[in-house]
Amino acid sequence: MFQLGKTIVSEDIIEKDFVCNLSACKGACCINGDAGAPLEKEETTILEEIYPKIKPFLRKKSIEVIEKVGTWVTSESGELETPLIDGADCAYVIFDKNKTALCAIEEAYNQGEIGWKKPVSCHLYPIRVKDYSEFSAVNYDKWEICDDACTLGKELQVPVYKFVKQGLVRKFGQNWYDELEKVAEKHVK
Repeated sequence: MFQLGKTIVSEDIIEKDFVCNLSACKGACCINGDAGAPLEKEETTILEEIYPKIKPFLRKKSIEVIEKVGTWVTSESGELETPLIDGADCAYVIFDKNKTALCAIEEAYNQGEIGWKKPVSCHLYPIRVKDYSEFSAVNYDKWEICDDACTLGKELQVPVYKFVKQGLVRKFGQNWYDELEKVAEKHVK
């Protein structure tokens, strides 16, 4: 672990390799698990505001769940997250012709319907950020469903932090990312 500004960063994000391999996993991280995608407080408001523009992209079952429980939920532990369908699929999941899970929010963004790409936690994955009062912990979330992504990342020699560069810059800013790159360069020497 090392400190970077007000973050404590796991060395795994510079030591481990990762590149999503959707053709292998079919977007399993969006349809497996026991919780929705973590949300920041301001993202709950964004989801409420953009829902009418996302709705045409959603599956019927997604619309039913969202209209029943809301565009976001609070877990039993008090965490804000996206709702789930039957305790599995993120309510914002859609599928392409190959049955690969995609994000309806991101699809609406890609088609110019909205100006917000997706929750930052999704943009950062496989990095998870836990905010504490004095600092944020930045960790690599190892999940066996992403083994193919680890293999592809190793083959292409892409460390986790480079794979999620856009998400890290979005969350912490370009200056933070530039400092992370300096630490990574020293670390690998």
